[in-house]
Amino acid sequence: MAATIRDIRERTGLSLATISKYLNGGNVLPRNRELIEEAIDALHYEVNELARGLVTNRTKTIGVLVYDIQCFFVGNMLHHLGQELHKNGYGMLICDSCNDEEMEKANLQFLLSRKVDGILVFAVSLTGEFIKPAKKAGIPVVLIDRAFRGEEADCVEVDNRTALFRAAQMLIENGHHRIALIASNIEYTGLERRKGYEDALRKFEINVPDEYRVCGKHSFELGYEGMQRLLKLDPPPTAVILSNYDTTLGGILALNESGLNCPADISVIGFDDLLMSKIIRPKLWIVSQPMREMAAKAVEMLLARISREEQGGPLRVSFTAEMQEGRSIRKII
Repeated sequence: MAATIRDIRERTGLSLATISKYLNGGNVLPRNRELIEEAIDALHYEVNELARGLVTNRTKTIGVLVYDIQCFFVGNMLHHLGQELHKNGYGMLICDSCNDEEMEKANLQFLLSRKVDGILVFAVSLTGEFIKPAKKAGIPVVLIDRAFRGEEADCVEVDNRTALFRAAQMLIENGHHRIALIASNIEYTGLERRKGYEDALRKFEINVPDEYRVCGKHSFELGYEGMQRLLKLDPPPTAVILSNYDTTLGGILALNESGLNCPADISVIGFDDLLMSKIIRPKLWIVSQPMREMAAKAVEMLLARISREEQGGPLRVSFTAEMQEGRSIRKII
């Protein structure tokens, strides 16, 4: 049978009030603390977090809403978030919205019903209407990887627009003018990355056919089918930017199946420095997001809101993506 608070009382001789105060994070005399901790260790006592939550109004649980748990980027971010939360004594309750806005709303309500202390959000929705119940309940929310249109909220993201500008600029500096982009025209990240691509074309006064802009939803299929389509154009692009990890996977598979050589026949820049970039040959030039740092900052911001150390207006932290050097770009002279 599991040890109870009364077993601790019998072992220490202390009152239930003193033991309860310690278990709920209150200050007790140093000698009493030593006795209680010794008893907890000897009895293998486990704190009932649900019961303690009724007293402290804290469950030490953070809800995490994700747009698609199958996404490689999301999976890696969850790994880093879990580590950061564990360091701070918190657990994680994950809800997959399956790229469905109605499911996202239902998942938020589910997390609120579980009395989470705060919520980290990889949003499906482009607007923040669905998080209003959390705001009303006083539950802090921090967005990761994307911001909302017309709705201010704490946010940790990468400067997607600048990241794609720099990728396109690198290709232009290597003599490429026929540059194609495979990117989402639905999701926040894809829309921002497309803006960076267009910024670069405008700045360097380069015109490309509309067919060089392959749009859809970030996915393996978009990368695969988009690359197939681009390679059949006359003339085909000399370079392609694949704007997230899933499209990079699909695009590289289509390129391999075509029999063309990278970079001799076509240059490629991919996105996210995950496992694939370490095994593909030639090694890809990659736009790399600082995932560990983003996760750490998101957790720091959320815990500061929970503890009320941060009470100002919405914060927005934008990280810089780095270009990881590869051998997938050919210089055109």
